[in-house]
Amino acid sequence: MFCLIFAGEAIFSLPFHLARFFRPTMLEAFALSNARLGDVYAVYGITAMLAYFPGGALADLYSPRILLTGSLLATAAGGIWLASFPSAQSLAVLYGYWGLTTILLFWAALIRATREWGGLALQGRAFGVLDGGRGLVAATLASVAVTLLSANFVAGDSQMNKASFALVIYFYTGITALAGVLCWWVIPTASSPSSQRSISFTGLRTVLLAPRIWCQAAIVIAAYCGYKGLDYYTLYAQAALGLNDLEAATLMTQAAYLRPIAAVSAGLLADRLGAGRMVGGMFVMGALAYLALALGSSGTAMIFYANLFVTIVCVYGLRGIYFALLEESGVPRAHTGTAVGVISVIGYTPDIFFAPIAGRLLDAAPRAGDYASVFILSALLFSVGALSAYALHRTYRARR
Repeated sequence: MFCLIFAGEAIFSLPFHLARFFRPTMLEAFALSNARLGDVYAVYGITAMLAYFPGGALADLYSPRILLTGSLLATAAGGIWLASFPSAQSLAVLYGYWGLTTILLFWAALIRATREWGGLALQGRAFGVLDGGRGLVAATLASVAVTLLSANFVAGDSQMNKASFALVIYFYTGITALAGVLCWWVIPTASSPSSQRSISFTGLRTVLLAPRIWCQAAIVIAAYCGYKGLDYYTLYAQAALGLNDLEAATLMTQAAYLRPIAAVSAGLLADRLGAGRMVGGMFVMGALAYLALALGSSGTAMIFYANLFVTIVCVYGLRGIYFALLEESGVPRAHTGTAVGVISVIGYTPDIFFAPIAGRLLDAAPRAGDYASVFILSALLFSVGALSAYALHRTYRARR
């Protein structure tokens, strides 16, 4: 399980950690606007969306050991290119490549392996431990990366800071490659799905016609938009609190340590109270927190820190348990990969639309008080997630 946790976060460190923890530095190093970086992420989202479903089918056919190792090593290779600071056009190509390497061979295989590890009664705990552990890995890696950046960081010296940022990129590249080697040595071939299976179109039809699958996809969309919204907190911290690049990155790195606490706690409560109830409750809390920040977005630092705490707890708690709904909603284990593929194709579409929309909203809002539109959008999406969780819970009760 430790190997799955480490690999599950390392695979996304290059595509996502750099923008989440070091967005101001990344924008300066690559000479990008928020809108342009959002368009780069849209390319990632499109290729990832195309890869989710075939990736789910592959997870039902082949050994996680082979799929995870190949994915991690291929992703690490892209980090070497990133460290050369390619142009915006080349950066879009690289993120499109990462959309394939991180999803096609990796995502559904990770979810399937975690579901099997959790058994029948501990799905909340299994997925909570997975995402909580990933959060601890993310925070630890980010702490090391911030130390690397701060070693030669000079406020206003773009060339020196660019060189320091290159060290951060190489660090994440090495971690991703190390995770690939670890998967090859640790994950047993015997635990893989049978190579004699073939893609079941009956199973695909069963998954596509199940209303609960569409409810889960809507839940993932809303929760993932909240997760993507965390990428912009460093910029808001600069505008609202007057922090510099390094101080903003340090703040978000420290906040990331809430992720393991939130995810594991949500998983334990989900096993006791039901995953559907927990998901609905966290959506409601998150929507209220975003709305409060939108109404008082030009307020004090206390408002910012309170919102940061509540939204991070809700977002990471949701990420920790929304795939635990697979067991509660009765998805057959033999169709896990297919179900994950279908849910992910729909649920992770924010990789396509959220960054371009939010980037343009932020480029049009240079002052902290103008960020309300982004928070209102997040509140509306969380409200949709709450309604979807309610519908799924009703379906679950009817099925029982």
